Order: sequence, then structure tokens, then C-alpha cells
Amino acid sequence: MDIIRIILSILLPPLGVFLQVGLSGAFFLNILLTLLGYLPGIIHAVWIIARR
Repeated sequence: MDIIRIILSILLPPLGVFLQVGLSGAFFLNILLTLLGYLPGIIHAVWIIARR
């Protein structure tokens, strides 16, 4: 299941984080990072998925 989340995180980073943690602070932080730059959003999403 983590592989699917990582693939979704590359395509749409907030979706991967949402599937991992739900509506938490990490989700909203990822939305902000994705809006500021696509690459920081991807890095944060993969880090959240790999950490848990």
C-alpha cells in the first residue's frame, strides 16, 4: 500500500499525505509546500509516508 501512496504523492502530493495522516497539520503543511513549489511538496509527502 505504501508504494501506491508514494506514486500518488509524486502525482499529487497532498493526496498521498491525506491518505496517510488524514486532515492533520501535516496535510495542510503539504498543501502550503505544494503551492510554494511542487518539489518541496513531493519531498515532504514522501518523507511523511516513509516515516510512518
